[in-house]
Amino acid sequence: MTDTERTALVIGATGSFGGHAAAALVRHGWTVRALARDPQAARAKAGPRMPIDWIAGDAMNAEDVTRAAAGTSVIVHAANPPGYRKWRGLVLPMLAATIAAAEASGARIVLPGAVYNYAPDSGARIAETAPQAPTTRKGRIRVAMERMLREATQRGIRTLVLRAGDFFGPAAPNSCLQWLTTRRGGRVRSVLAPGPVDVGHAFAYLPDLAETLARLLDREAELEDFETFHVAGHWLARGDDLVGAIRRAAGDPAIPLKPFPYPLIYALSPFSETFRELLEMRYLWEKPIGLDDAKLRAFLGEVPTTPFDTGVRETLADMGCSNPGTSRPALFKGWAGSLRSSRLDAAHVRQDPL
Repeated sequence: MTDTERTALVIGATGSFGGHAAAALVRHGWTVRALARDPQAARAKAGPRMPIDWIAGDAMNAEDVTRAAAGTSVIVHAANPPGYRKWRGLVLPMLAATIAAAEASGARIVLPGAVYNYAPDSGARIAETAPQAPTTRKGRIRVAMERMLREATQRGIRTLVLRAGDFFGPAAPNSCLQWLTTRRGGRVRSVLAPGPVDVGHAFAYLPDLAETLARLLDREAELEDFETFHVAGHWLARGDDLVGAIRRAAGDPAIPLKPFPYPLIYALSPFSETFRELLEMRYLWEKPIGLDDAKLRAFLGEVPTTPFDTGVRETLADMGCSNPGTSRPALFKGWAGSLRSSRLDAAHVRQDPL
């Protein structure tokens, strides 16, 4: 491949999925650019050892994105307004800017997909061909995003949607473990149950998800113009399976499972858009909604899968929690040359460089 064929632009590289995607692509030999309104701050957040070319620009500005994407073959669209805030007004215009950039550069767009697109009764093994019937505003926006991308194929724009469950992992500020645990003094003090303990849930370990993406892009020429793959990740058949994994990772079998503070969330929701959106998505914890990855396995063969307990342990360590009486696990291997790497450098941890 030429340099252009192995150059990717990541939008949202300081976020959870975007950061891990950038690190995985670097491991696979890609040249990675990233768009940021403040490149200096983004570079400091990602870490000086991350070999990313930071470009100044706004993801809402089609001219900025088009300029940054010139000469690339992939645009990873991982932009995500924090805390569910202003989704309606930001998400679709940002995607429109990325589509314009892809049309100008000929790059394939990568979109991390979610399960919001599906109805609550869709079940635990949703295939790529399942009908999308969202019941929430956020779900309808997600469907609209994918519709925009599918319609763009008529103009020669190619897309890869990689759909997964709830993210968790090191270097992931939006990890679900951040808000499903209470912590103090470097210890997990409790785990919060956002739904019934007898309802299953799908989790996606970010280093595995990013490695899956990199392997798919290594075979980009074999993909359909509009391609979708589901990543099953880790399916926990019971809600209390999560607290068991956290207890083992923390070395503390006494960590209590407590109800999620929904009454407080309801009380504060009139004053918080984030809380209102969180309540709207509560059904994801009350119904067993998971993904079928048969298509992905047929295409890739082996799908990267870290044991769930290992992923939980590495996530908690990155959050500053470690087993009682032990030092924090050495997450940062020799790729970056120092144990004092940034949190985003931790994205290199799961696999040694190829």
